[in-house]
Amino acid sequence: MNQLHDELGKSQAVFVTDYMGLNVEKLTQLRKSIKDAGGKYRVVKNTLLNRAAHDTPVAKLDASFAGPTAIAIALNDPVSIAKVLVNFAKDNEQLEIQAGVLGSQLLDENGIQALAKMPGKEVLLAKMLGSLNAPVSNFVGVFAALLRQLVYVLKAVEEQKRQGE
Repeated sequence: MNQLHDELGKSQAVFVTDYMGLNVEKLTQLRKSIKDAGGKYRVVKNTLLNRAAHDTPVAKLDASFAGPTAIAIALNDPVSIAKVLVNFAKDNEQLEIQAGVLGSQLLDENGIQALAKMPGKEVLLAKMLGSLNAPVSNFVGVFAALLRQLVYVLKAVEEQKRQGE
């Protein structure tokens, strides 16, 4: 229970699913996909989950802890885990995404769908770095243009002095 409590406390997001109807092969495939995306997928008894979620943001999901419950824990990138769940649920109707918590924000199924449509962490970081790099690139371009103009002016002055001699 302590290990689960620590995982829930350190997680970026947790998604509650109903896995009934999925065979072992499908569950194994889902676990592997979530693991590859940087998360964990665990089938958990509701009483254990209630106790482990105590004093974590996941406690907000306690109304979803009914029936057969499995949780997807996003350790790093919540968007990737949401994408895996949503894509898997499209191909496997038996998987029902019930609710989730992102940080301290409670998400319903529509919120998880919206999260899955967001660009991944790498794409967002690339866009942010591009935005940060743009002003520097512009500054370098403007500075280089000013230096070129200065060189042209100095050459013109030099030409005038030569003609004046």
